[in-house]
Amino acid sequence: MLNLILLEDEAVLRHELTEFLGDCGYRVSAVADLAAFHACYAPALHRIAIIDLGLPDGEGMVLVRALRAQGQPIGIVVFTARGATQDKVKGLGGGADYYLPKSADLDELAATLGALARRLGAPPPSTAWVLELGPRRLLPPGCGAIALSQQDVTVLHALMAEPERIVSRQQIVQSLGEDFLSYDQRRLDTQISRLRRKAEQAAGLALPINTARNAGYRFYAEAEVRP
Repeated sequence: MLNLILLEDEAVLRHELTEFLGDCGYRVSAVADLAAFHACYAPALHRIAIIDLGLPDGEGMVLVRALRAQGQPIGIVVFTARGATQDKVKGLGGGADYYLPKSADLDELAATLGALARRLGAPPPSTAWVLELGPRRLLPPGCGAIALSQQDVTVLHALMAEPERIVSRQQIVQSLGEDFLSYDQRRLDTQISRLRRKAEQAAGLALPINTARNAGYRFYAEAEVRP
């Protein structure tokens, strides 16, 4: 995971961004003011900083200029409510690599961070689809979490535990605790269709499951299963 530090004084937005960025594959240190930033920031650890400008104990651009003056090899994204062109020009001129208004879509923020990570030569966030069993959710690469039912989790676990391998219908049905001989196969097809629709609606991504005719299903992308 790539480590980044987030400086945002608004508690609700800070929590939302921390959760979103975590789902995108980043390890986030979130702080609310300049004092906390200086106490938390570790040049050897944090590769990217997301910095708000209007802070309770000072001005974010002062911090941006200070980081640049220190020669720290850190990527800086200003994320602020100040969206005027002149503010953006000052921000980029003052040392920010990117300047985004808070009205920007979070997917744009994720894409910006990915581009910055590539420029820094840092490894990009994982491209794996992650299934979390305890929270019962699916994390598509670069997107927010998708809530799942227990049946969704069971089916995906059967498929994602061994990606690229065809998992037979019988194996999936048995993982659901059902008798394969009496189980209506159309129920499984409906379940897979519902999962595909969830991924498309929530993340705009095609769920990477292939149908192997008369055999079963295959999860064909990189996958990780977490407790």
